[in-house]
Amino acid sequence: MNIPSTMRAVVLTGHGGPEVLEFRDDCPVPEPGPDQVLIKVGACGMNNTDVNTRSGWYSKTVTGATSGDALPKVDDEDPSWGGAPISFPRIQGADAVGTVVALGADANPSLLGKRVMVDCWLRDWNDPLNKDKTGYFGSECDGGFAEYAVAHHRNLGVIESPLSDAELATFSCSYSTAEGMLSRANVGKDDTVLVTGASGGVGSALIQLAHRRGARVVCLASEAKHADLAKLSPAAILPRSPGNLKAALQQSIGQSTVSVVADIVGGTYFPTLIDALERGGRYTCSGAIAGPIVELDLRTLYLRDLTFTGSTVLPPHIFKDLVGYITRGELRPMLAATYPLSDFHNAQAAFIYKAHTGNIVVVP
Repeated sequence: MNIPSTMRAVVLTGHGGPEVLEFRDDCPVPEPGPDQVLIKVGACGMNNTDVNTRSGWYSKTVTGATSGDALPKVDDEDPSWGGAPISFPRIQGADAVGTVVALGADANPSLLGKRVMVDCWLRDWNDPLNKDKTGYFGSECDGGFAEYAVAHHRNLGVIESPLSDAELATFSCSYSTAEGMLSRANVGKDDTVLVTGASGGVGSALIQLAHRRGARVVCLASEAKHADLAKLSPAAILPRSPGNLKAALQQSIGQSTVSVVADIVGGTYFPTLIDALERGGRYTCSGAIAGPIVELDLRTLYLRDLTFTGSTVLPPHIFKDLVGYITRGELRPMLAATYPLSDFHNAQAAFIYKAHTGNIVVVP
């Protein structure tokens, strides 16, 4: 294949508002290192990580909800998911799907010409379970908001599926995040799982993946999105923040508590969620879009024998399992919209506004 020397990409130039994202048509096409491959990107999904990293929301100086706006105060020492600075310029985009078009000297030769999905988690492959030796594709290295990207050959899943590149680009970040949460909470067939923010990428993934484990699912989402979520057949769909959650649960599923809360929202509704957990219940979290600072009565935690788990860095098997689910057709992509790379600002504005259900994808 004739590979050009330059490419189009969206480049993050620093922390701030949308203006720090620049569309360029003269970025050099990256060259794969010895263990890497070059991917011609077919599509790349959008995620909250992109917005939070761009704004610097991960900094401990920030206490409000995610908004995508420039923040008045960001600590330069902890503005990324890992609590450390990242370098600029940076091409973001974790959910890359495409075709392998070139190989490094030590990369697996069987990958050439294959359609692949990128595992978002960068690892030290000599110590792959060490959470302190991890990075994120599109954060600690350039990602998929470009025509070409490089990735370690072990960070790829070969995809054999009738789904389009755009549909496949809805999976990697959102669904691996959701599967990681459910795995940490040990969700199984005897559980009832309450999912917050159910209309987003991770939320809609949680519904499907909890179903796959045999659990019963109750969703919280704005009423405008209930019809879309009904297609995923949850046991019940409730408003985003019912005034009396336990009464709403009793009316909809015949019980006032759940065994698991899978939360990506946080904010002021957090105590209500915790009160809806049964004795011995589990709370698992991988996001706080409504705000990271919450109120917790420790007596509720210990007197009711609750278990809290956070989920970010995932064990390698989560991505491999996800590729298997996709290949076997066990998951449904929730593709809300696609945008061309040149219209990136409007795509991210739509993502932040959150009128959609599922995932928004950029197509180079």
